[in-house]
Amino acid sequence: MDFSSVKGKVAIVTGASRGIGEAIAKIFGENGMKVVCAARSVEQGQAVADAICADGGDAVFIQTDCSDVSQIKNLVDKTVEHYGKLDGIVSNAGIGQGGSPLHEYEMEDYDKIFALNSKGVFAGMKYGAEAIFKSHSQGGFLINVASIAGIIPQRGQALYTATKHGVVGMTKVAALDYAPYGITVNAICPGYTKTSIFGNAPEQALTFFAKDCPAGRMGNPEECGYLALFLASDLARYITGAAIPVDGALSAGHQNVSTWKHPLFD
Repeated sequence: MDFSSVKGKVAIVTGASRGIGEAIAKIFGENGMKVVCAARSVEQGQAVADAICADGGDAVFIQTDCSDVSQIKNLVDKTVEHYGKLDGIVSNAGIGQGGSPLHEYEMEDYDKIFALNSKGVFAGMKYGAEAIFKSHSQGGFLINVASIAGIIPQRGQALYTATKHGVVGMTKVAALDYAPYGITVNAICPGYTKTSIFGNAPEQALTFFAKDCPAGRMGNPEECGYLALFLASDLARYITGAAIPVDGALSAGHQNVSTWKHPLFD
């Protein structure tokens, strides 16, 4: 598959210091894109940008707290100042919080998760789209990293699920808004994915996640990374408004009934 169309494109990747964001940033860099790595952690974010440059790519790091709208605007402004344009933004930064019935959440939990997972993504799309228009980008794109929680509700995840459903909704509306102008807008919806968020999880927990998935394993960040590369390329110019699961069929349906056999077929 020829991804040469992305060469020279300028893209921001938020939450680029680890996991899926890191994978997307590095894959973009490997394919000739100019990458702005944004994250709160200076040490980890700079390390990703340095790794891209060490492999012959072009990347810079800009420290950004994506729960702060003013910092996202500053991120976009600095990107355009440095590279002269913006072709796309991957809004990946987010947090998970759950495992409790709705009434056990505090109102502070609502404010915290919505500030990053919802308002932060909206700001990235808003300021990113403005810069893409001003750059007269040929092949502009907005990619939001949502979750399968944006497709199917998950018990004990009221706030997280609400934010990810919102991201998918914003993605679809923005796709309608920008389709006439050739800007694609899509959401990547990962399922269980091996990232540092599971770093301290016991092996028993990882085994559970693998068995809970119809594919029998957890995903790798690079699987989302290559999907992002495809969506950023000219190969995907007619794909917009999609929320694409990367989940080993986890969101396809309730798999447990497949173990039940009707007596007539015994």
